[in-house]
Amino acid sequence: MKELKKGLLELGKSYPKNFIEKRGNIFLIDFTVAERKAFMRTDRLTYSAKLKIDEIKNHVIFYEILKESGSGIGSGSLDDYGSGFGFKVEKTRTGFDGRRGSIEQQSELFGKKYSYSYNYGNIRQDIKSLAEKHGFSFIYTLNEREIR
Repeated sequence: MKELKKGLLELGKSYPKNFIEKRGNIFLIDFTVAERKAFMRTDRLTYSAKLKIDEIKNHVIFYEILKESGSGIGSGSLDDYGSGFGFKVEKTRTGFDGRRGSIEQQSELFGKKYSYSYNYGNIRQDIKSLAEKHGFSFIYTLNEREIR
């Protein structure tokens, strides 16, 4: 497992930010993918991934998401949901009554608003290959709560 952790931290050097190791064999990475600036307004699109190395079950659980945040004064267009100073928060839950979707679906939605060319599949595939190289199975989850 030490070799897998070392490989993961080495792999992180090829991304815009490196992985941060947390307690319980959990690793996090997040970085800004795209940014949109308008008059006194900034919107950011952030990629976040979280993974856990479970040495007892011998697998790596992986979760990723795109998050959008913004602040400033809106121009009054429909995209800004009215004019004036403020902020907007969106929350999506996973489960029976919430939306489920892959990062590809999120990327497609955000791609209409931002221009970026980062391939998220590379991060997922790199981690999957590294896990399998060290004898761990790879599990992709849509629920962040599965990583504790």
